[in-house]
Amino acid sequence: MSLFNPSRDQARDFFFALRAKSLAGEPLTGLETAALAIVLDHPEYHRHLDDPERWQERTWTPEDGETNPFLHLSLHLALDEQVSIDQPPGIREAVRKLASRLDSEHEARHAVMDCLVEAVWQSQRGGAPLDGGGYLDCVLRKAAG
Repeated sequence: MSLFNPSRDQARDFFFALRAKSLAGEPLTGLETAALAIVLDHPEYHRHLDDPERWQERTWTPEDGETNPFLHLSLHLALDEQVSIDQPPGIREAVRKLASRLDSEHEARHAVMDCLVEAVWQSQRGGAPLDGGGYLDCVLRKAAG
C-alpha cells in the first residue's frame, strides 16, 4: 500500500483489517491506534467495517444521500495528520478555535472536513495544487462564526 496515495481498495482494506485486529485484541501500529480512535468515534460505520464482502465494492454517490464511511474515516485521519504537523501552517490553531466555538472537537473536525473536501474538489476541478491558504481561510471563517 502506498502510504501517501492508497487506492480505494487499499484504504478500505486498511479499515477492514484494523477493525478485525482491534476486535481480536491484536497489537496495533501507531497509525492503526490513531485510526482506531476515529473508528470508535463512529459506531455508525462499524457494520460496514464488520462486513468486507458486502461493502468492499460499494460506490457511494451524492445522490444516494449517504456518507461514504471509508472516505469519512480517511478524511478524519488526514485532518489528524494536518493538525499534528500544523500543515497548512495555522490549521492547528484554527481547529482549536473552531472546537472552542462549537464546544466539540468532533463537530469542529467535521466542519473542517467540509472545507477540506471543497479545497480538494476545487484543486481537482482546476487541475491545480490544493490551495492551502483558501482551505485555511474557510476554516477560519467557520471558527469566527
